[in-house]
Parts: sequence; structure tokens; C-alpha cells
Amino acid sequence: MIKGVNLGEWLVLEKWMAPQLFDGVEAEDEYYLPRDLSETEYRTRINMHRANFITEADFLNIASLGIDTIRIPVPYFIFGDVPPFIGAIDYLDKAFSWAEAYNLKILIALHTVPGSQNGFDNGGISGVQNWAQHSDQVDFAISVLRRLAERYGQRVGLYGIEVLNEPSTAEMFQTMLDRYKPRDPEMALENAPITFKFLYEFYKQAYIKLREVLPLDKVVMFHDGFDISKWADFFKKNEFENVVLDTHQYLMIAEMKTGELTLDSYHQYMNEIGDAIAKVREFVPVVVGEWTLFNSLATGSDTKGGVSPVQQVFDQEVEIDQNNALSIYQDLWNLQIEQWQRVDGYFFWSYKINIDTINDKEWFGWDSWSLERSVNKKWAKI
Repeated sequence: MIKGVNLGEWLVLEKWMAPQLFDGVEAEDEYYLPRDLSETEYRTRINMHRANFITEADFLNIASLGIDTIRIPVPYFIFGDVPPFIGAIDYLDKAFSWAEAYNLKILIALHTVPGSQNGFDNGGISGVQNWAQHSDQVDFAISVLRRLAERYGQRVGLYGIEVLNEPSTAEMFQTMLDRYKPRDPEMALENAPITFKFLYEFYKQAYIKLREVLPLDKVVMFHDGFDISKWADFFKKNEFENVVLDTHQYLMIAEMKTGELTLDSYHQYMNEIGDAIAKVREFVPVVVGEWTLFNSLATGSDTKGGVSPVQQVFDQEVEIDQNNALSIYQDLWNLQIEQWQRVDGYFFWSYKINIDTINDKEWFGWDSWSLERSVNKKWAKI
């Protein structure tokens, strides 16, 4: 069973995970950051961030925690061929050297595509989702996957390649529209959810192109499009070798669906998720590629399903009982780990964040997104 962690925020930016990168600009996402800064300032910020946010010491620490696999989100401009963005392939090269030195494996996850597959900040541009409507953008994504496979396919440290992170189908698409507003409304005119018909065909196409160069001992991974129930028939009807299905399950989704902030509601939701995953696992191996400890109950305020302080001002005073918070986090860690024992592995989101939860009171509780801090605070035990 895989025990993994994500390296979110390193090569793909999400403003809330390191807000200081966006100081002094209007940008809410990675698309607009280089457009709001001078070329020199943009290059300076990105280079400083990548060089310091994750280093060799982090890989050593990750290995010492008992983690065996690292999921690394990468952008579509990883190879440096999409200006004004700066490529990051040199840092991915370093990651493989570090991983192999400390007996870790890497799952490369294509996290963004041109036009975005989900309209989230983690999809590159907020409030815009039109990637699937443009065949040239779809082809470009496959070319990036193919080049990654050619470059790293023979590396001992490669566990596999995830074809696309969190494509937003109908239900999640509506959530995106409610939460993320496009900065330029004209760019969102073609917004539409990704259909499962499209997703099935894209995955089959990507699989064929990857398998032409990717050894069979390396995994090809598909994300479930936020609906684990849509995949049993797909894997019954299609034959793949060494394919794994990825599902992302967050406590904040339980809050959004139930409207409750109680341990009982979290337990009921996660037990149901475990049952749903077990049904699909009869036909394909499944990993939980993203999950975390963050929840509104422990933060002491309703975050509306994880709306962060960079999206909304939370001005209420919160009094937190640290012992009670400890109890909540430990309970929810054990709850989720118990469910993940029913699958083939997990990747905690995320390893590290760069926010101040002591001096900036509105961020209290958001350190539960960090495995590094959660272990140190005894909220988590691997």
C-alpha cells in the first residue's frame, strides 16, 4: 500500500498556500501573476520560490516520516515552451535525483492545461474552463504527457504519470462557477463542464500515447472526475495494463453536502466514500490522490467548504480549545486512514504550506493542510 504525500505549491501555484508570492498584485492565480508583474520581478519571485520552497532536506524528511511515494503536480508549461511562464523541468530533474537518493518514488501529475480543465486556482486560471472544447489544447496536453514519459520513463524513481488532475464534470463545474469568478469574463464565454464521454475517450487516447514509450511497470493514472460511481463499467469494457484510478476525498466536501460540522457527519460521509471506492476497486486499483485534515469544526468557524482567507475576509473572533482541536484532528486522521486501508494507497495534500497561523488569526487551523505540521503537532501519525 502506498503511503504518499503531495508537493503542492512547488511547481504549480495556489495563492492561498503561499500568499506572499502574490503580494502587491491583483492576480488570484498563476495565469495572471506574470501578467501583473514585470518580467524581472516575476522571474525573481518564481526562481526564489522554487529554489527554497522544496529542497533536498524536504525529501530526506519525507522519507524519515515513513512516506514512500511523492505526487508532484506539474504545469503544462513545465518544459518552458509557453511564454510568459517559466519552465520548471530542471526542478523536476532534481526531484528525481533526490527521490532516488532516499528510496522514494514519484508520481508526476499534470495539474494544469491550457484553458483549464476545472476553473480552479489549482487549474492555472480561476473561473475559466474551456480546455476540452479546443482540440489543439487537448493535443498539447498529450504532447506534454508524452515528453514527460520519454524523459523519465526509465528512471528508477518513477512510480507513474497521472494524465490529468481534477477534470471538472457537471456537479463540480457548478461549484466552480459559484466560487471562482473570471477576471476577464470574455475568457469564460466558452465555459462548460467536461463530459464523461469526453473524459473516457481522452483517457484512452492518452493511455495509448503514453504506453508507446512508458514501460509497463510504470503506472498510468486516471482521475475520477469527482464521481467515483462512473468508472466500474468503463474498466469492465476497456483493457489496460497497470492503470490506477485516482479519487480525491476531502472533509470539506462532507461539509458542503451535509451542511453539518460534526464528527458524526464526517464519519458517516467517509464511511460511505469507503464503501463506494470498494465497489470500484473490484475492477481497478484505486488510490486517494488527495485528502487532508482540514475541517471547519476544528478551525472554529464555517469556512463554507474550504473558502480561504484570500477569497473571503473572515472577521469573526475565534476561541479555540487546543486540546479539543487535537482530539478532533486525531479522530479524523484515524477515520480517514481506516478507510484508506480499503484502497491501494493515499497521498496527503499537502506536504508544506507557507502561511502564518499564529500572527494571522484568520489562518488558524489551515496548517492542518500540511503533513509536516500535522505530524509535528501530533495531529497525524503515519
